Amino acid sequence: MTQTSSIKDLPRRDPLLALKAGRLRLGTRGSPLALAQAREIAELLRTAWPALAAPEAIETVIVKTTGDRLCDRPLTDIGGKALFAKEIEAALLAEEIDVAVHSLKDLPTQLPEVFTLAAVPPREDPRDSLIMAQPTDAEGLDALPKGAVVGTCSPRRAAQLLMLRPDLSIVTLRGNVGTRLATLKSGAIAATLLGQAGLNRMGLAVGRPLSPSIFLPAATQGAIGLEIRSGDAASAELLAPLNHRESWLRSLAERACLAALNGSCHTPVAALAKVVEGQLRLDALFLLPNGSAPLRRSCKGPAEQAEALGRALGEALRSDAGPKHLALLED
Repeated sequence: MTQTSSIKDLPRRDPLLALKAGRLRLGTRGSPLALAQAREIAELLRTAWPALAAPEAIETVIVKTTGDRLCDRPLTDIGGKALFAKEIEAALLAEEIDVAVHSLKDLPTQLPEVFTLAAVPPREDPRDSLIMAQPTDAEGLDALPKGAVVGTCSPRRAAQLLMLRPDLSIVTLRGNVGTRLATLKSGAIAATLLGQAGLNRMGLAVGRPLSPSIFLPAATQGAIGLEIRSGDAASAELLAPLNHRESWLRSLAERACLAALNGSCHTPVAALAKVVEGQLRLDALFLLPNGSAPLRRSCKGPAEQAEALGRALGEALRSDAGPKHLALLED
């Protein structure tokens, strides 16, 4: 997967002619954040392809997902984050949409052969942000008072919170960004954690980002994944200039690590890759839900070997795992 070096090098033709619907249909969830991501992709496409600037050239199709409908239970109880992807993939397979726009961390690491991850645009800030009902001047998790109630639906966030602050009380908190902030404002919880990428995309200046050296984010957090039907050459060509090489390599390494470990939303696993001067460094963490027995490893190598590096690190973490860790992977 390569990034087109210059928009002026693209073929001078109408890209819509190759699409069956005569327009490019982007499939997305209907949450405010998902719609913001779809708008971001539409703008990138219009910049890359002037023919897509016409109002009717790009259509946003909202797909209602099981994960959005069942907001009263933890994701781990109803099938995990795949519930945010399967209905969108069904629409893609039925040719009701041309491109599925996902938060990449919601997309399973193993895709059916009928689908292809075609592009990863420039990644937003991958960090988690701590948002408190009553902010203080203290930094990081030290800002939370002893025994504070923190709401989250993420096993990874909950486990890291308990690893660093075992005195905290963790409660399940689901819903979109607005719902979670409203719960925080109501006083039901003292704090919550949200992805800084989502806050940035929605223009919300709340919270303080946590350093990845202390609080490691989810694999591919902040990245958007653009999924198409395998063999759909027209959509693949339209998305090619949107692929950001560094974001693609970082995501490739993180997803490979998670896949080798056989991790999912059920497992408290975190991973973050960086690329500096052609070298990729990958850090990963696997711990028990109560924050105990943390396993942390890192590796470094040529960025071109991103997938192999991620796979090797995931396999190493799996070999480190004790019986309790392995039981999580078998669920």
